[in-house]
Amino acid sequence: MRGSVTEPAPPRSGRRTRRTAGAVAAAALLLPLLGAAPPPDTSESSAGLLQRTFASAATEYHVPQSVLLAVSYLQSRWDTHDGAPSVTGGYGPMHLTDAHTALATATEHFADGTEDARGDSARPALHPGVRVPQNSALPARLRTLPKAAALTGIPAERLRTDAAANVAGGAALLAAAQRDLHQPLSADPAAWYGAIARFSGADDTATAAAYANDVFDVLHTGEERTTDAGQFVALAAQPELRADTAQLELTGLHPAADDGTECPTTVSCEWIPAPYAQFGDNDYGNHDLADRPASQSIKYIVVHDTEGSWDTTIGLVQDPTYVSWNYTIRSTDGLIAQHVKAKDVAWHAGNWYINAKSIGIEHEGFLASPDAWYTEAMYRSSARLVKYLSEQYGIPLDRQHILGHDTVPGPTTSTIPGMHTDPGPYWDWRHYFELLDHPFKHKGKKHRVVTGGVVTILPDYATNQPAYTGCVTKGQPCAAHGSGEVRLYSDHDEKSALIKDIGMGTTPTTDVNDLSSRASTGQQYTVADTWGDWTAIWYLGQKAWFENPASAPTAVGSTGVVITPKAGLTSVPVYGRAYPEASAYPSGVPAQSISPLPYTIPAGQKYVAGDKVPGEYYYAVTFSTDSHEVVVGKDLYYEIQYGHRVEFVRAADVDVVPAAKAGRHHGHGHGK
Repeated sequence: MRGSVTEPAPPRSGRRTRRTAGAVAAAALLLPLLGAAPPPDTSESSAGLLQRTFASAATEYHVPQSVLLAVSYLQSRWDTHDGAPSVTGGYGPMHLTDAHTALATATEHFADGTEDARGDSARPALHPGVRVPQNSALPARLRTLPKAAALTGIPAERLRTDAAANVAGGAALLAAAQRDLHQPLSADPAAWYGAIARFSGADDTATAAAYANDVFDVLHTGEERTTDAGQFVALAAQPELRADTAQLELTGLHPAADDGTECPTTVSCEWIPAPYAQFGDNDYGNHDLADRPASQSIKYIVVHDTEGSWDTTIGLVQDPTYVSWNYTIRSTDGLIAQHVKAKDVAWHAGNWYINAKSIGIEHEGFLASPDAWYTEAMYRSSARLVKYLSEQYGIPLDRQHILGHDTVPGPTTSTIPGMHTDPGPYWDWRHYFELLDHPFKHKGKKHRVVTGGVVTILPDYATNQPAYTGCVTKGQPCAAHGSGEVRLYSDHDEKSALIKDIGMGTTPTTDVNDLSSRASTGQQYTVADTWGDWTAIWYLGQKAWFENPASAPTAVGSTGVVITPKAGLTSVPVYGRAYPEASAYPSGVPAQSISPLPYTIPAGQKYVAGDKVPGEYYYAVTFSTDSHEVVVGKDLYYEIQYGHRVEFVRAADVDVVPAAKAGRHHGHGHGK
């Protein structure tokens, strides 16, 4: 959105805020039940069970086993999620969709009017009053499980909860698609391109082809991993495999329109514009016209989740009285919709400085639903889009520039408690950056962490399972699940108090939306201390401890630019935006206040910095672009990783200092 709902804005009469909760609550969406994965079964008899399941289904339905494995990997990475449905009502390793059942369950589950999963008031709650549509009203891509039940004779309940049945259902669907194309049930994976494209459920050739190409990319490279149920599954690489792409013409799908979208050729992209419309009292929505990057640089990409279904989200961005973002990515097949051109400024981040210098990407999903998984198809499509945007606009691929919405700073003190918390602790940043071809690296041996040095937070996503509450009911435990975050304490003891964020004004909790005492994968901090298996970092002006055992490290030694208050200063202020000094504003453009947040950096503390930038403000308060202007100051700022969110400090207040070099292994330190 443009700024936060409470962020002070340049004067504009009748400034539009958001749709009412009632208007949004009527929209249908798919919210899955949560389910805790069982403890991994690593016994010899079961270790290869899922692999054998794929082999058995492939033999029974005459589908190449490698095709079945590759399609399943793209949908679920072979995970079962203990029978819980994905954000689009998909079940099991093959992501067979039964959205009608998932939606009906979600309606019962949230009949008590659970709060909006974002944990703030920025978007109205969508859960209450959901209408359950008839199965026939859902697109075919959201009801593949009933079709699989008809093909196999396996009851729908088994297809939802039994992995072997689910894989058989997926094999039956692929075989049926191959027969529909009048193609033989060949043992050659290359002959299944058209059937894979049809399996995607896409409506157009571009989306279907992008999906099939991704499957063949998995076939080319191969994959292996241990699933959430403790099953090791492997797919051997077939680098010489060449798909029969001509089969796409047999699918009967319509071609996608060439509508000038700004996307790489390796994804499917369509133009669904966010309207630029004027209302009464000189108000307008839902974005601002600009001329980026000629007028101002694009420095950030902000990763969001939708907190609603694809259809609901697309409906909202087409409403001129609502907020906007640049792209939305669909869970089932990775289809990308572009809504706002990169040259223009979307209202999405809750911070006008970030909005003016960023591109926002929404991903179909829910942050508080750990088993409403983000599909591999969506992760890969998103990564390709971000790589493309990075190349187009010179955006570095690191956590200082690829921001989660949960790391965007509150621009003023009053806005801090209402800032967004998506995509949340269950977004897999480690995997995402591997797909970006920029995996997080460590310096030297993995356990080399030294006081005064820099660490990158890097837990193993699957085995790192900090306890969260509030996913379904406030205060109640969330299902155990992998996470990319570590919890921070005031001492090297889990029984000590959690780190407090004074900007929030509340006692810190383990709630899934409470960011007070959490550090996320890829974020970098300066090491303040070590003690045994614990590491302390400078965080929110405090020494914050987290477990970092040598046997299973959650952070690794790395390098970075480090800043500290200039000598003689007891502390320096921290800002939520990098605005110019008052003298930089020309006549006719009101000077914006440079308001420090309630945070400071005390003398002696060190923080990892990103870019050094001049203060900048985009003046755009009218529908007509005649008065729009970019104001650039002389004062310089550093972006820093201060807490969970990034913040800014004036360059004149700090010195850049060398980080300590790793000279010993992580081990017993001298304590707090």
